[in-house]
Amino acid sequence: MCLLNCKNLMPDERAASAYTLPYEEYYAKGVRGVFFDIDNTLVRHGEPAVTRAIALFDRLRSIGLTPFILSNNEIHRVQTFADAVGADYLHKAGKPKKKGYLSGCRKMGIDPSQAISVGDQIFTDTWGARRSGIRAILVDPIDPSREEIQIRLKRILEKPVLRAFERAHRGEQGA
Repeated sequence: MCLLNCKNLMPDERAASAYTLPYEEYYAKGVRGVFFDIDNTLVRHGEPAVTRAIALFDRLRSIGLTPFILSNNEIHRVQTFADAVGADYLHKAGKPKKKGYLSGCRKMGIDPSQAISVGDQIFTDTWGARRSGIRAILVDPIDPSREEIQIRLKRILEKPVLRAFERAHRGEQGA
């Protein structure tokens, strides 16, 4: 079944939170740009930029990384958030299409191999990043209870992919 075998649906890495990732290590390995989704990746769905999001973006810039907001949301939501954290952005990005990711890389002046993508959804964030040649990091959603119905339905479809990821990851640890 494709859900279990489609390589582009599998994240390269999983983490509990966008706030606990080892960004210094990514920089040391050549990463120069970080794509972020907003809702349930950096803040609860619909929430404005919070202090810890602003601090994270300041930390990224101090490391030498360029943060970039890539969202399927409308302009007002994305621009307001991006202005608060001081990042460039692309709204209505059309994830999982490659166009938004590649446009973001051009804006950051980097190659896709120099970017990572941090998001909470497989069928937008992970799939789009992987299709674009960008390392995808899937984080746990901050508050799934506040998600819209279509996202809740996608979460059900994500479960087989996550199980396959866990099986593959256990296999790597045993090797």
